[in-house]
Amino acid sequence: MNTEIEQSNRRKRSTFAVVFLTIFLDMVGFSVLFPLFPSMLDHYLSREAVLGGGMVTDFVTTMKSFSFEGFAPESSFRFETVIFGGALGSLYALLQFFFAPVWGRLSDRIGRRPILIYTLGGTALGYALWIFAGDFWVLVLSRILGGMAGGNLSVATAAIADVTSRESRSKGMALVGIAFGLGFILGPALGGFASTWVLAETSDATFGLNPFSAAALISLCLALINWAWVITRFKETLSVEKRNLDGQPKPAIFQLGKIANQNVRNTCLVYLLYMISFSGMEFTLTFLAVERFNYDPMSLGKMFLLIGLTLIFVQGFFVRRFVGKIGEKNMAMLGIILGFISFVIISQSFETNIFYSGLFLMSAGVALISPTLTALTSLHSGEGDQGFHLGVFRSSGSMARACGPMLAGFAYFAYGSKVAYLLGAMILILPLVIMFRIAKPSHENTAIS
Repeated sequence: MNTEIEQSNRRKRSTFAVVFLTIFLDMVGFSVLFPLFPSMLDHYLSREAVLGGGMVTDFVTTMKSFSFEGFAPESSFRFETVIFGGALGSLYALLQFFFAPVWGRLSDRIGRRPILIYTLGGTALGYALWIFAGDFWVLVLSRILGGMAGGNLSVATAAIADVTSRESRSKGMALVGIAFGLGFILGPALGGFASTWVLAETSDATFGLNPFSAAALISLCLALINWAWVITRFKETLSVEKRNLDGQPKPAIFQLGKIANQNVRNTCLVYLLYMISFSGMEFTLTFLAVERFNYDPMSLGKMFLLIGLTLIFVQGFFVRRFVGKIGEKNMAMLGIILGFISFVIISQSFETNIFYSGLFLMSAGVALISPTLTALTSLHSGEGDQGFHLGVFRSSGSMARACGPMLAGFAYFAYGSKVAYLLGAMILILPLVIMFRIAKPSHENTAIS
């Protein structure tokens, strides 16, 4: 008996480790380009000017045809620079949004392990292409492959559900939230630090090293480690008799109206609205820091590292210690309030100390929101609808990360940094109001209607 328990615990720990690294790398892949957007556009524009035009040149020409000159009195950034970054960020998240249910449904049919192996191989291939992205279209192709493969978040989450009991499900999902948040925050830090390691200057070749290859190389190494770990250590978590051959993959956010549980529907709406605001504001942080404080990629990396350390501390210490006393609902509301205050502070910050105080509150807010909303969704779900509800919840986050950067990019250019961040704060009023309609969960009876 003891041997069986030890084997079960060892399998659970191995599954948690693989899933943690997989989700972490998904989010690193999404956000590693954030501090590189301004210099990346200039790099490819300069390269194409020498070679005689290309995709980026055509993009900038198209953006200039909209004739937005003088429309943003506060912003020193060109419209095409902001939209360029927003388009690359949204492309990755949009592909995750559409492919997450595809990989999830396939994993229900043939098992988690083969899908994780296939998608992690695709992730590694995407990073390999980025290393040699001499032409801009190669970079776009690498982001497409990465976004498609990054949809394996649903498979990783399902693997956690396979090996956890109902009682420990919330703790398992909290691990998913920590990995998600760390990757989303530390990805830009990795991009900023790696930008100082130039492996090669501009190349005339379609497939050649570029000034951003170091960030891609580090990401590739992490992806290969994860891939090898899954192949050698990950054991299948879904038995053959439990596999499901029915159903068609469909982005789960489109099924929000099918959720009968009003509390779960509201947690998904809160997450959608909050993440639209947060992902947009985090995306434009790069432009704001460069515009107001003249930050280079290295300084941007340090900025995101501070955000990541704050997130680790708040989730690892404050949430774990006080969520039982404060409650998931109250802690989530506190996170939204902190987000509102932080965006107001950042909008008015023209001194470094004020700016960093806003960053601290912003990262503390999202650290409170992610695990507590996930737990609320789980605690208001019954045994039979846990996976479906969590699938809708994750899909709402993917949709938000696809929309947020583009919407924030337009607002930043059209109205300037002050107004953009004040608008981000105003958006948070709506999820705060919705939070009042969510009942406090009963930990004894988890299927609250």
